[in-house]
Amino acid sequence: MRTLYFECNMGAAGDMLMSALLEICPDPDGFIERLNNIGIPDVKVVRRNVLKCGIQGTGVDVLIGGVEEDEHMYELSHEHDHNRNRNHDHNNDHEHNRDHSHIHERDHEHGHGHEHGGHSHTGMDEIRGVINGLGISDKIKADVLAVYNLIAEAESRAHGRSVEQIHFHEVGAMDAVADITGVCMLIDELKPDRIVTSKIHVGFGRVRCAHGLLPVPAPATAYILRGVPTYGGAVEGELCTPTGAALLKYFTDEFADLGAMSVSKIGYGMGKRSFYTEGGVEILSAVRVMLGESEDKTDNVIMLSCNIDDMTGERAGFAVERILAGGALDAYTAPIYMKKGRPGILLTVICDERTKDDMVRLIFKHTTTLGIRELRVGRYVLSRSEEIVKTEYGDVRVKKSFGYGVTKLKAEDDDLKRLAVENDLAITDIEDKL
Repeated sequence: MRTLYFECNMGAAGDMLMSALLEICPDPDGFIERLNNIGIPDVKVVRRNVLKCGIQGTGVDVLIGGVEEDEHMYELSHEHDHNRNRNHDHNNDHEHNRDHSHIHERDHEHGHGHEHGGHSHTGMDEIRGVINGLGISDKIKADVLAVYNLIAEAESRAHGRSVEQIHFHEVGAMDAVADITGVCMLIDELKPDRIVTSKIHVGFGRVRCAHGLLPVPAPATAYILRGVPTYGGAVEGELCTPTGAALLKYFTDEFADLGAMSVSKIGYGMGKRSFYTEGGVEILSAVRVMLGESEDKTDNVIMLSCNIDDMTGERAGFAVERILAGGALDAYTAPIYMKKGRPGILLTVICDERTKDDMVRLIFKHTTTLGIRELRVGRYVLSRSEEIVKTEYGDVRVKKSFGYGVTKLKAEDDDLKRLAVENDLAITDIEDKL
């Protein structure tokens, strides 16, 4: 099984994840050229070689209108924090400013608009318009929007405003769009069967942003990382940003230590900040990514269940349909008897961590239940792939499942039926040609 493993011993940011994936990309320079030509307004991404702690890695810079984002970040955050010393230690504030200092509630916008020297704010509608207008596939657009929505929802919770009331500084918004789109495009090109991420080091202490000093992890990051294994460690500072957290939350199939894996490629995505031990020894600030083949697959899933005794079978069936359409791994009902011998329905939904909150909302929306139970379980899973088999009657998709010493093949039933109708044959006649 083609497995991608993210090692986040020093947290993660969007640029670090993109840089790490560039290291294992077959043609990194060609990828940067493609990324720069998809139409992100005023954005140019530059790849550079970085040497940290004697380790060669990759870094990326996002230029907005030809200026590196750090210069914009300082200007915007300074204008919102009049008590900050202009000679502050930029290394201590960079990542937080990059992901956070660009967020404003709509009610506050009028109070600052004339102080910013003309720079503009961007709402989620504008961001959606930019993403939908990019020269990328519909699948990648959906991935980018989903990741950005995780960030917007987290920021809305942190600020106590709706998603549509949250506005981002235009520079910060385009910087995040570049990072997120780059990672989504790279994962689409690498096509891993499974993505595993280590426990995420988030750091500790406080971080300065435009609204004051916030605890680490910052509120938005903490919200995104609910249910994800994290630790504070001994490094003071913000190690994981909202962009990094959202990308990992969205794409990761399992948060676990590296299991048995034959590694073929290793990449280092270097952070822009530097960290040192109390003795003055530099700590490698990087995300390490490994690509390789793992054998048998195990993972953890979440089982959500509830007992229902005041819904018809038709309504329960509709609920299952909507839950499956919403991204559940599986959903089913079973007849049960409840108190006083009343017949009822047991609804069970199996999902992964990243879709759990969506599943909870769908269950409450489409059923009459007043409560949901949650159980985390491990499972053994066969790896899966799909190939096209050409026959004299037409193409048939064949699903292959393998692992634990077994291999199973199953033709797509819809293809068999279609070819049987088109050629006036029995389904078995088509199957015999596979």
